[in-house]
Amino acid sequence: MVRLPLFGIAALAALWRPRSLHAQDDADDAGFEPLFNGQDLTGWIHVGATAGAWSVADGVLACNGQGRGWIRPAGVYENFILRLDYKIERRSNSGVFLRTSEQGRPAFAGMEIQIIDHPEHTTDVKATAAIYDSVAPSRNTSKPLGDWNALEITCNGRRVAVRHNGVMVVDADLDAYPELRERLPRGYIGLQNHGTPVAFRNIGVKAL
Repeated sequence: MVRLPLFGIAALAALWRPRSLHAQDDADDAGFEPLFNGQDLTGWIHVGATAGAWSVADGVLACNGQGRGWIRPAGVYENFILRLDYKIERRSNSGVFLRTSEQGRPAFAGMEIQIIDHPEHTTDVKATAAIYDSVAPSRNTSKPLGDWNALEITCNGRRVAVRHNGVMVVDADLDAYPELRERLPRGYIGLQNHGTPVAFRNIGVKAL
């Protein structure tokens, strides 16, 4: 009998992962743990009425916008770099939750990095790549609708930095913003279902 090798989540993710928009070489990916295996929702927990909204195909984690809520991996994170690719459609609205809790509103218990298509929100505190409602991105670096965008978020102590499509657009000292001073210092990472379609892929985290 031929014994087939057993693959862990990292190996499965490597087999199914589409080409990353972040990595320039293998060294650039060093230390990153895949949070999404590219095949199914193993390891992800639904929060709110969102269970029927998420599906996986061809290495992509997609939300159809049914219901509301968010999904999260099991771990709790404090200091880390999070990388992912995302794609939105016309009027899509989503976000990436950081250091948050299942109690209260996740964007305000922790933080939310906004993802949105809206003509009125391109470089304000509700724009894509903003720390939602608090820190605006320095510029609009979004790609055309239907293209994949790269998001890299660094949380290191009181500093939060956001690199969007390779451009540093947020570099914030949380203590400089009164509304951010009391946010949780550690918590869950999450992906938001805000009632509109959004897709994610190549989701990985590196502990600092």
